[in-house]
Amino acid sequence: MTGTQQPPDTEQAPEPAAPARRSAVERRILDAALRLFAERGFDGTSVQGIVEAAEVTKGALYHYFDSKDDLLYEIYHSLIARQLGDLDAVLARGLPPREAVRGVLTGLIRSTAEHIDEAKVFAREKDRLDDARMRALRADRRRYHETFRGLIEQGQRGGVFSDATPAETVTIVALGMVNQMPAWYRPDGPKSAELLAEEVAGFVLAALVAPPSA
Repeated sequence: MTGTQQPPDTEQAPEPAAPARRSAVERRILDAALRLFAERGFDGTSVQGIVEAAEVTKGALYHYFDSKDDLLYEIYHSLIARQLGDLDAVLARGLPPREAVRGVLTGLIRSTAEHIDEAKVFAREKDRLDDARMRALRADRRRYHETFRGLIEQGQRGGVFSDATPAETVTIVALGMVNQMPAWYRPDGPKSAELLAEEVAGFVLAALVAPPSA
């Protein structure tokens, strides 16, 4: 998930790589782990439970992953790599700030809704990562945060957005709303992901409207 502010890390973390193409067996193992982590929590899920749900042997699981912790990290990595890829795709279009902010927010909300189990596991279990992986996670989240804040700052400098609220505060509030989705969003609820994305983006952009020039 996207982060708000994180303390700076003294060690440079690597840039996130796109998830590699996975075999069908590897994908089944990850899907089973994700489903069980979301339903039962990390502690409530055993390796045996994962292999039974995936219909594979323990040998097959350990061929791809050394431990449950590796499965958890791969779930995080997949989620964040997808979010950063979507962010970069919007930036590559060279849109004006208003359209760029709308594109980033609607894409992020739709992606979070479509992968709500990943977001749920991320929100609940992220502190289980070891130090090296936590540094990489924080670097990825910080990059997303700072890039989004840069779009707000660009709009404020150009007079498109009001500067009454600091860009940092806008970023914390906007991304924070998305980060809370695992607590309340239900795929079978009355509102589609598409409609929710448009409503939230519209709400944020309405709050950013610059007053008319005198």
